[in-house]
Amino acid sequence: MQERSRIILRFADLIEKHNDEIAALETWDNGKPYEQAAQIEIPMLARLMRYYAGWADKIHGLIVPADGPHHVQVLYEPIGVAGQIIPWNFPLLMYAWKVGPALACGNTIVLKTAEQTPLSALFVSKLFQEAGLPDGVLNVISGFGPTAGAALASHMDVDKLAFTGSTGTGKIVLELAARSNLKPVTLELGGKSPMIIMDDADIDQAVELAHFALFFNQGQCCCAGSRTFVHERVYDEFVEKSKVRALKRVVGDPFKKGVEQGPQIDEDQFNKILHYIKCGVDDGATLEAGGERLGTRGYYIRPTIFSNVEDGMTIAKEEIFGPVQSILKFKELDEVIRRANNSHYGLAAGVFTNNLDTANTLARALRAGSIWINCFDVFDAAIPFGGYKMSGQGREKGIDSLKNYLQVKAVVTPLKNPAWL
Repeated sequence: MQERSRIILRFADLIEKHNDEIAALETWDNGKPYEQAAQIEIPMLARLMRYYAGWADKIHGLIVPADGPHHVQVLYEPIGVAGQIIPWNFPLLMYAWKVGPALACGNTIVLKTAEQTPLSALFVSKLFQEAGLPDGVLNVISGFGPTAGAALASHMDVDKLAFTGSTGTGKIVLELAARSNLKPVTLELGGKSPMIIMDDADIDQAVELAHFALFFNQGQCCCAGSRTFVHERVYDEFVEKSKVRALKRVVGDPFKKGVEQGPQIDEDQFNKILHYIKCGVDDGATLEAGGERLGTRGYYIRPTIFSNVEDGMTIAKEEIFGPVQSILKFKELDEVIRRANNSHYGLAAGVFTNNLDTANTLARALRAGSIWINCFDVFDAAIPFGGYKMSGQGREKGIDSLKNYLQVKAVVTPLKNPAWL
């Protein structure tokens, strides 16, 4: 177990050594701004791996009392072969969320990358080999979901499956796992997260926070604050300032300094986002900014804002996964709680208020796995992440993620001389 920890720590050191090179691969594959990859995501990859290295030699069993003359041990053993399927929006962070706990618990891994973004996972896995990870412990395959992904999900020799992706694909993965050997499955799926701006908020700060909550990573974030609920007393001011902020957003070559938004991942996603923008216009929402392609080359979309969005509109119900902000108006606290929870999803929610009672009420009432109060997208290694409802099952990161990769065994032995009990 100590050697396991040392290997993961050496891997984290190598990640830091190759930070710029890995960030370039991530940007080349995904289109996200290089500064975002180099300054935020790759350092977080190293942080996550050191967190799990710390757990590797601290997983131990228990001795528990029993009603009778028996010695009872509870053992926590590796679950076996972990199949893992990661998405294209945060390839290396999702790699860390899955590989870290699986290795810390002593499992072997077969990991499938997204077909759009295989390079960074392949590169860093070679660094694991350099760090001393034995051959065959971590195996990376690149392929398409209906072939490689389906084979992994349905394989009888895979003992546990972890998947991050869309809710629709998650249902397929769960069904394949159930049909094969009933392997346990961890799912981190889609979201339509509410971002609630109360009337006591500092509007300038709220505009910037809501802008970040939606447009970060080209809007390609499962927990993006894609339903921005704003109190009616500050609604008009918020919309106007959000429009100004969106028009200032720097979109362009992700390798250039100062660029905030790169291209969407591929043509399919690009066309899907433009389709949703058209749905917003057709449904009667007010297009305040953007709404079209930027330039004639690449999959760039202007930061888009809709106001006067109603709950029943397509853009308010379905996950767009792109730079499209929908701003909805509300009047009462009970009303916004009801509307925010009226979704098939429950991955995250944001709250912006200066009132402690309001913050506590919303934190308890909102049915979501993560509640960010006066912040958004805070992802420390120790903070669990996962969803309610159709946003998934199980938790990643934090101590709860270790449970995904451990099997619990009870060992009961009779005592020959119970007089000492």
